[in-house]
Amino acid sequence: MKTKELRALSNEELRKKLVDLKKDLIRGMTKRLQKSSTEKTAAIKKIRREIAKIITILKEKGGR
Repeated sequence: MKTKELRALSNEELRKKLVDLKKDLIRGMTKRLQKSSTEKTAAIKKIRREIAKIITILKEKGGR
């Protein structure tokens, strides 16, 4: 999601998305560790950046 779209969401929606992304990150990291493949590295990086965006927006809004 683009930053502009994330800013349009409410704090509750952002928190829910944050929880979902953290779950996806855990799943992706465990799959990568089990298979020892580098295919998921880019996806994990995107998820981590998305999490950072959401946390930053929540801090700016004063919702965290």
